Amino acid sequence: MKTLKMIHVVSKSFILFSAFSLLAVSVMAFSDPQSVMDLVHVQLNNTDAFSSIRGVYGGVGITLVISLVYLMLYDTRKGLAFLCLLWGFYALSRTITIFMEGALGDFGNQWLLTETVLFVVAAILVAVYRKPASPEKAN
Repeated sequence: MKTLKMIHVVSKSFILFSAFSLLAVSVMAFSDPQSVMDLVHVQLNNTDAFSSIRGVYGGVGITLVISLVYLMLYDTRKGLAFLCLLWGFYALSRTITIFMEGALGDFGNQWLLTETVLFVVAAILVAVYRKPASPEKAN
């Protein structure tokens, strides 16, 4: 029982950590889209570019954060599965880039490693997470 409780706490903490990570980028994108693109040394030079970064990293990011918080509260296992997909496809996208455009720089390599680790953590938590027994089933 203690192990189950620990898995639930770790799972919810992992979802919250992921949500806050995405929230940080979203807030940065809303307030200063150029600061997001400075991370990869790309200059935004028109309002459509600023709008796109605000929309994708800001708006979509906030949508992901809200979804993750909801899932953390109401269906933690689905939240973990969602993070499996999110972090896994981030890592896959970077891997595809390596094969199609060539080696990543320091930023890309660091994030490939980070997203791969986050994917593995999410996958392990999905595998070990069990929903708590409902009161009706316990009787």
